Amino acid sequence: MQDQVLIPPAQFALILDRLAHQLIEHHDFSQTDLVGLQPRGSRLAERLKAHLEELLPGTDIHCGKLDVTFFRDDFRTHEKPLSPNVNDMGFTVEARHVVLVDDVLFTGRTIRAGLDALLAHGRPQSVALAVLIDRRFSRELPIEPNYIGKHVDSIGAQHVKVEWSEEHDADRVILLNAKPS
Repeated sequence: MQDQVLIPPAQFALILDRLAHQLIEHHDFSQTDLVGLQPRGSRLAERLKAHLEELLPGTDIHCGKLDVTFFRDDFRTHEKPLSPNVNDMGFTVEARHVVLVDDVLFTGRTIRAGLDALLAHGRPQSVALAVLIDRRFSRELPIEPNYIGKHVDSIGAQHVKVEWSEEHDADRVILLNAKPS
């Protein structure tokens, strides 16, 4: 089976716009912060922040980058030492609304780790979850996103890769199929 483009660049831009509008419908950004899970969720959070600030002129939205490496339940099972990402949380989330942001929701374990890591920065009033891709049939934990760019029904051997224009030639999402051994 060939790899396939799930979200081409034009649709990618529409999905980001829709996610931003959904967030505006449900959140007052004077009381709501975006927190991207490192490394890939922080890229989406930064994009959403920029788009939200365009749609809400004069609004300064807090946007943090949260590393979950040592909060994962599998961090001791890796053969090589893990290299954590940098936390960039220049604010506390105490009594505020938080939208956790990640690129792909698969098993739910990264989100669970993100919730644990978030508590080191205060106790939020509420937490919502925004994801670009929801691989809904692969969940291992009872975690569901509030805001979804696209549902992708895939098998476990497949991998969903989000490509960003800052690193590749365009913004797009690709479904990578397992190579036969």
